[in-house]
Amino acid sequence: MLDKMATILAYGAPALGHLLPVSSLLRELAGRGHDIHLRTMATQVDAGTAMGFRTAAVDPAIEAIHSRDWTARTVFGVLRMTIDVLCRRAEFEVGDLAAAIAEVRPDALIIDANCWGAMSAADAGDRPWAVFSPFTPFLRSPGLPPVGPGMRPRTGPIGVIRDLGVRSVVSAVMDRPMLGRINAIRARVGAPAVGSVDEFLRRAPMMLVVGAEPFEYPHSGWGPRVHLIGACTGDPRAAEVPDWLARIDDPIVLVTTSSIRQDDARLGLTALRALADEPVHVVATFPAGVPDGVEVPPNATVRQFVPHGPVLDRAVCAITHGGMGATLRALDRSVPVCVVPFGRDQHEVAMRVAVARCGTRLPAAKLTPQRLRAKVFEAMTMTDGARRVADGLAATGGVAHGADLIEQQLLPSESATLSR
Repeated sequence: MLDKMATILAYGAPALGHLLPVSSLLRELAGRGHDIHLRTMATQVDAGTAMGFRTAAVDPAIEAIHSRDWTARTVFGVLRMTIDVLCRRAEFEVGDLAAAIAEVRPDALIIDANCWGAMSAADAGDRPWAVFSPFTPFLRSPGLPPVGPGMRPRTGPIGVIRDLGVRSVVSAVMDRPMLGRINAIRARVGAPAVGSVDEFLRRAPMMLVVGAEPFEYPHSGWGPRVHLIGACTGDPRAAEVPDWLARIDDPIVLVTTSSIRQDDARLGLTALRALADEPVHVVATFPAGVPDGVEVPPNATVRQFVPHGPVLDRAVCAITHGGMGATLRALDRSVPVCVVPFGRDQHEVAMRVAVARCGTRLPAAKLTPQRLRAKVFEAMTMTDGARRVADGLAATGGVAHGADLIEQQLLPSESATLSR
């Protein structure tokens, strides 16, 4: 703890999958007495306030910019659409962050890794700042394929040649469309130009990343300013155990889908059909909205939202769309996963599950009830791998370590007398 508490402004991307993990870190900081201000999506302002943060919505113009990445035919198409959305939002983030800083007058900033305009403004400013990344960041790392396509690491000369070729494609998809637009913003705010997404992200004085080895690959090229801080899965609603959960006797399989629209509702529907006659109880969640006319078999419960913690405490497997938060929430409790990726960073998450042998991976294009059923029962045999991942996540020190780093490296030196 610090003798003098600080005012911290967290500026977030408008996505529930980004808010939940950073809120774990922010609650740790608030518990140490720091005054936390949060900018997030409008629908989650009340939730942020309930967690004890001084919360307000980001500029509505930012939330109005949506990706249609579920329509892309390839992972490279997904990357291209993602870059476009982040660059368009960046134009509005600069002024939005400036207004928040003028109101809050924070001692330090924590900025989501998808807020490229806010990151550029922070880089040009005079306040200490860090980036929080709820996904594997787009940083180059020797001996590994570029982040994005979800490729399995491959060693030796063949792997080197493959990675060079893929890196040139990823650069064409990400760097070239991004540089002109982001550098124009950076010039306006007085930040130096960058030559790649990798260089842009490395401008952050510190980056806190969700994850840990052996789930995350070893990254010798990330450098000393990038820190893995575990699963970041603390759920303030975890103590709320639904009445219906206590009435379930069979082993539970949790099914999670994205909180942002994509074509993954069929994952939940397929899971209901695949496991309808099995000796398990399926708890299927559809955060983006329960599909109309869904047929719920006797061994299933369907909800838009459920507190994942109490469900996972009784689960034998979790079927996820490959969102980092949903996947690590299960693995953090040593629950093996079956991942069916649809887009965004989900292909990277799915491949990490396969490499760490903490679950199974099924491409969305091959999704059928029969294949999903087989992959789920295979995943149930991989509890040892899930336990290794859970141990690795705990070994990082989690959000307590993240809060230590913020206190030690970001907060004003006059308040940095540590009591531990």
